[in-house]
Amino acid sequence: MVEIVGVRFKKVGKTYYFAPGEISLEIGDNVIVETARGVEFGEIVIANRTIADESLASPLKPVVYKATDADRKQVEDNKKKEEKAFGIFVEKAKKHNLDMKLVDVEYTFDGSKVSFYFTADGRIDFRELVKDLAATFRTRIELRQIGVRDEAKALGGVGICGRELCCKSFLGEFIPVSIKMAKEQSLSLNPTKISGNCGRLMCCLKYEQEAYEQLGKNMPKTGAVVQTTDGKGVVVNVNVIRQTADVRLESNDNVKPYKANEIKIIKNAEQKIDNHTMQELKELED
Repeated sequence: MVEIVGVRFKKVGKTYYFAPGEISLEIGDNVIVETARGVEFGEIVIANRTIADESLASPLKPVVYKATDADRKQVEDNKKKEEKAFGIFVEKAKKHNLDMKLVDVEYTFDGSKVSFYFTADGRIDFRELVKDLAATFRTRIELRQIGVRDEAKALGGVGICGRELCCKSFLGEFIPVSIKMAKEQSLSLNPTKISGNCGRLMCCLKYEQEAYEQLGKNMPKTGAVVQTTDGKGVVVNVNVIRQTADVRLESNDNVKPYKANEIKIIKNAEQKIDNHTMQELKELED
């Protein structure tokens, strides 16, 4: 067993494990830690606890010390420097005729490196820009091209549900989302209705997917030919949560609801999608 603490560097970011040593820490405490990027300022989100050695993918880096008021002031000063750096970057990108959208700027705690996160269509040759920025800031420069999901997480916004974006409010890491999930949840496959602000599939499709997979195992698809207690028919609508299906009967063309255990599937169906729509849907997957 090994003792760890969980540290987060952004309000809604990934949690990393560190070795606390002899330091006792509580949730909400600020700490200075060693990372691959250098010395960083973070917040404790998991207090001292022990976990199995095999749970660790790599050796733990140490917590250097519990942060002081002077360290917190340093973080505030860095934020002011980041605001100034944002404007400088935009000007210099224009000077070099680079079509790139700056999303975020980050200084390491000790100011040894400044990172610029941007989006762009395709690859960008920013070597001359890096030289210009290094001469201006006199520190190490990192330019990192990010995807549209990362952009949405950084900028934030309100989703079609009327709430703050999940990635900005509580999702520490992005979760894989697929078109298959939308199909199994009987959602409209209209790209504009199942994509988020980032232009990719909504992360919330994942939240209920496990329940739909379990409940949908024995349910027919819309368009399936089934045998009911009243004869054969075709399924016109399915409610996976309620475990019911509306069936249009062959005998009288009436539509009648049936429970899952009242239906026997003769020939199931798959939703057919034209090639153009399928291509649009595929582009929504990350």
